[in-house]
Amino acid sequence: MDDLKNKTVVTVISRITERPTAKEACMVVIYGQDLGKKYNLEAASVIIGRSSKSDIQIDQESVSRNHCKLINTGKSIILRDLGSTNGTYVNDEPIDEYVARDGDLIKIGRTIFKFLTGGNIEHAYHEEIYRLTTIDGLTQVYNKRYFLEVLEREISRGYRYGRDLSLIMFDIDHFKQVNDSFGHLAGDHVLKHLASVIKERIRREDIMARYGGEEFAIILPEIDAYNARQFAEKIRRMVERTSFKFEDTAIPITISIGVVSAGAETTGPTEFIKLADEHLYAAKRGGRNCVVSDLKTP
Repeated sequence: MDDLKNKTVVTVISRITERPTAKEACMVVIYGQDLGKKYNLEAASVIIGRSSKSDIQIDQESVSRNHCKLINTGKSIILRDLGSTNGTYVNDEPIDEYVARDGDLIKIGRTIFKFLTGGNIEHAYHEEIYRLTTIDGLTQVYNKRYFLEVLEREISRGYRYGRDLSLIMFDIDHFKQVNDSFGHLAGDHVLKHLASVIKERIRREDIMARYGGEEFAIILPEIDAYNARQFAEKIRRMVERTSFKFEDTAIPITISIGVVSAGAETTGPTEFIKLADEHLYAAKRGGRNCVVSDLKTP
């Protein structure tokens, strides 16, 4: 009897371990409407589209009625495009069918999801929500909230220790025309590409942020007015020479830049930003694709 009991137990355990385990996964909205919303992917299939009958509805013109499907095989999550008009993108690459991996960025229309999977989904989700408090989901540079916190801290630090501090504010020239001529998907692509190009050229201690819309800011700790202007000219020329393309269509891009450096009269971030913005708009009035700062042009 004891031998039979032991054998039965072994058989039951063996059958349990052979059963396929449903893949624990979810997607989190990191850019677009319902920012931070989590969609669990427990069902065998999940349809994403503009239709109200979709499992995940994205009510945008750039999204097809039945745009793509997520298939849970029990061992993996497969993302399949359903012949959508504007395509399904993973990490900026168009896909027909793709096995999703932890951390993938899935772009459908103008909405970006982050795919999460692994042993502790809840922990990963809460980490991503915390990250959204500091990072802009589209461009992956810092957001306005974090920028303001750091700027206030750096102004206080510079004043206390007598250290240089400069601020660059810039935006894309005629960005509305980009959206009107090429569409908002192209505009989003330009913003992301621009942020990526400039982010690669800044120092580790510099803070680049999306201030709003097509406007960006860079905090330059321990950089004086002359060197800040030199750096601004460098990124202006770099953007002008960069090839921006969306779906094989070239999109000429330039930026206008305002530069300001902290002085004894700098009392806080509001005044500092206001002065940088005034220089930025002076650059636009001066013909765009140029830099305006407290220094005269060398």
